[in-house]
Amino acid sequence: MNRRFRYLVAVTTAFVFATILLGVATKSYGAGLACQARWPVCDGGLLNLFPESFPSFFEWIHRVVAGVGGLFIVGSAIEAWRRGVSPKIRNALTVGALLTPLQVVLGQQTVVNFTFPVLTAHFWTAFTIFAAFAFALVASWADAIRTGHLKVAAVVAFALFPVQVLLTPPFISSYTPVIQTLQYAVLLVLVLAVIALVVVGRRAFPERYQSAPVIAIVALVPTVYLGRHLLAGSTVHRVAYLLAGLVVFAALAMSTAGVWKREHVGN
Repeated sequence: MNRRFRYLVAVTTAFVFATILLGVATKSYGAGLACQARWPVCDGGLLNLFPESFPSFFEWIHRVVAGVGGLFIVGSAIEAWRRGVSPKIRNALTVGALLTPLQVVLGQQTVVNFTFPVLTAHFWTAFTIFAAFAFALVASWADAIRTGHLKVAAVVAFALFPVQVLLTPPFISSYTPVIQTLQYAVLLVLVLAVIALVVVGRRAFPERYQSAPVIAIVALVPTVYLGRHLLAGSTVHRVAYLLAGLVVFAALAMSTAGVWKREHVGN
């Protein structure tokens, strides 16, 4: 596959990653309405195009990075169709591109209609776009990924999952904006690592381990959903979160064992 296209997908994935973290930071710092509920303009400078304060700068820079990232997202999808790349890569990039206009509308709604359903939809749309581009990134570099890379991905995923859990309330006493942003940074790296195991590692594992990364990525979705609502959750909610987390952790342990088993048998 063309190296320039690979790097285009990598850069675009980095933009999506940065956009999500800036969005989390903006929300956690309470800066989501800092531009005085104006969109797409802000609250200072010529025609209110620029931020007037540090909180509005948070919101403003999030919009700038999201805007540039959106152009890369659409450009990556167009380039995938133009180059005739593998259908699975092209389809993943197309999904990301098709969701981008919806994400723009939801981003606008977080400013003028700052409600929990809008914020939730905004997060999950961004999360889906990231997952699509993470898949395309791994698939486009698949022929360059070796067993050593898979071992790193497995260990990273296995180590980061409990860290991500411990960074969620009520496991941490002070859920500061820095902690919240760090939690989602850990989550996104974890998702990328698990996707690498699913896309590349699964077929390289011994047969009895091949389903482990798939189980991990499937169980991770309800774990993330339940973890976002722990503070207001009931006892049943917390138990469900714990059980889903245990499934993810066990699946990641099996994935890590699968990598080492492959190394042991010399495949």
